[in-house]
Amino acid sequence: MNIGYCFTGSFCTFAKSIAALEDLVKAGHNVTPIMSENAYSIDTRFGDAVDIQNKLIQITGNSIIHTIEQAEPVGPKKMFDVLAIVPCTGNTLAKLSNGITDTSVTMATKSHLRNNRPVVIGVSTNDALGAAAKNIGTLLNYKNYYFVPFGMDNCLMKPKSMVCDFKQVKEAIEMAYNGKEILKKIY
Repeated sequence: MNIGYCFTGSFCTFAKSIAALEDLVKAGHNVTPIMSENAYSIDTRFGDAVDIQNKLIQITGNSIIHTIEQAEPVGPKKMFDVLAIVPCTGNTLAKLSNGITDTSVTMATKSHLRNNRPVVIGVSTNDALGAAAKNIGTLLNYKNYYFVPFGMDNCLMKPKSMVCDFKQVKEAIEMAYNGKEILKKIY
């Protein structure tokens, strides 16, 4: 498969997401990294932006799509069989749910969906059971959206936070390609 693999600003989950991306490459899939402008450019305590960029290029052998202009041809050129957004922040969930296209990731998604191809969401947000809940619910009901199984990551310290099971990303993408939702428990 040709997979567009998007990163949004849940920086604390990048290491797990990169491991899931590596599993896809090892399975023989052609993966192109796509990063929101913030994910592409911000240095955090979880890593310097340029180091993450270099790692993604080294793993995939492909350049990173990181601007709206680069993302726009995704649909017209039918670049990907599946587009995955892992991690997908509450901010990106809200934009997708409300049709806002103002980042490379939301543009790639909008462009990809014009071909009725699957989009896989790997939720990672501290407000999944708060403000983001309505957007998750909306996207669960939209055609061509599929979810990596997700659940609470720390119910005592972060009672509204949820994160996907990164170990199930590969299977979720492969099932979405065949029009099926993964139905495994997260814990």
